[in-house]
Amino acid sequence: MGRNLLTTPAGRIAWLPWSAVAFDRARAERKPVLLSIVTAWSRGCEEMERTSYADPDVAALIADRFVPVRVDADRRPDISSRYTLGGWPTTAFLNADGDILGGGTFVAADRLPSVLHRVVDAFDGASHAGADHRAARTSPGSSALPELEDLESLVFETYDARSGAFGGVPRFPHPAPIHLALASVRADPDSPLADVATTCLDAMGWGGLYDEVDGGFFRYANEPDWTRPQSEKLLDLNASMLSLYLDGFETLRLARYLERAEDALGYLQQTMADAQDGGWAASQQEAPEYYEIDDPGVRAARTPPAVDRTLLSSANAAMVSAALRAARVMEDDGLRTFALKSLERVVLRHYRPGHGVAHCIEGDQEIRGLLDDQIAMASAHLDAYEVTGDIVYEMMAQELARQAAIACRDAEGGGFFDRASAPHDIGLLRYPIKPFVANCEAARMLKRLAAATGDSEYAALADEALQSVAAQAAAQGPLAAHYILAVREAGVR
Repeated sequence: MGRNLLTTPAGRIAWLPWSAVAFDRARAERKPVLLSIVTAWSRGCEEMERTSYADPDVAALIADRFVPVRVDADRRPDISSRYTLGGWPTTAFLNADGDILGGGTFVAADRLPSVLHRVVDAFDGASHAGADHRAARTSPGSSALPELEDLESLVFETYDARSGAFGGVPRFPHPAPIHLALASVRADPDSPLADVATTCLDAMGWGGLYDEVDGGFFRYANEPDWTRPQSEKLLDLNASMLSLYLDGFETLRLARYLERAEDALGYLQQTMADAQDGGWAASQQEAPEYYEIDDPGVRAARTPPAVDRTLLSSANAAMVSAALRAARVMEDDGLRTFALKSLERVVLRHYRPGHGVAHCIEGDQEIRGLLDDQIAMASAHLDAYEVTGDIVYEMMAQELARQAAIACRDAEGGGFFDRASAPHDIGLLRYPIKPFVANCEAARMLKRLAAATGDSEYAALADEALQSVAAQAAAQGPLAAHYILAVREAGVR
């Protein structure tokens, strides 16, 4: 288990959870809120806790002049998407209404006292009204969908053939445009996009992004050639990369992609999976620096990186889908059984009738109403239905799709917001966000559900979701591939 930065050792800062109680206290005591957003896998978060926040004088100053609130970005992605300032850790200062007064990322121990004093002085001299940092409500956009050929050209303009990457530096893996390239190859075996797909798959699979020592894909690389990786490993990313290499093998019939998929799956099953009960851990902490052993070029970690065993619904759903595909390609009945067992474990733990699936549950705390969880879990259930023919999986997919429509649908502009609104929402949570990728993935799931059930209502919701984000597509860079894939699969044209 990774170190839990949400707990408070004796003599340290008494962090409060995000709640109305904390912000009511800030209003009553006329204090700013110090919002610390952390992750279990970031060594930067652990380092700031070990150094900057460990200073007794800093702890005393925070206790006296601030209301300290801490949020885990993986457990509250809705808060993180609105308040993270450039990465984790985020150190943000808010007023009692939840408006951002200022902030940044990591603050070193020698700088933190002066930063805190400047915030206090500015807060004492201000009206405390705060700025209006509302999250933009996405308009329904133009009535016409963008031309897919033009949009596809924009996607591949972001491709760097020298490094086999999409987008800029640091290098994040972008599976969607590679899936798009592979889809073009399936339609036309002579497509020049075959070279794009192989170049990217080779660069990511046999460069610095893949951990040749312990297995699995790192989160991103700091250099253009995929070297100097940021070495934490996240379940959702590794699930998407497993699915990508399986797609690469099935489309291009190159054995090395199946071998890389088998290696990645081995890491996930050995390190992240709960072999007894099913399901997979959320993340593995950023690794310490490696040292050379025995043979030149062979590395080993000083200590094994910690694993955060939290069950996250959306990440586990993505992994179930990837594992079911791997089981089919690899003809592995044991993996198929484990994937279904894992799906059922998460549903039994996280699902409540009429409330959908929770993002995670820890103790008496549960986070519900997030769009990504309903969509990903519905997709995983459709995959399970296609594999088994068990109508119960199809029924659960329908239930989760209906829950997303009830809780997250934008009745005015169409499509889906990232979360269900609640009367007690604080700060920027009061303002809805219509996520581009999630709406594209919702459309793909809903079209599959319409085909499985014959219910045209799901198809209408899918078309509406795509229409609602159509105006955003041209500005999405490589992520626009999600839209193209969704439109083509949905048969909108």
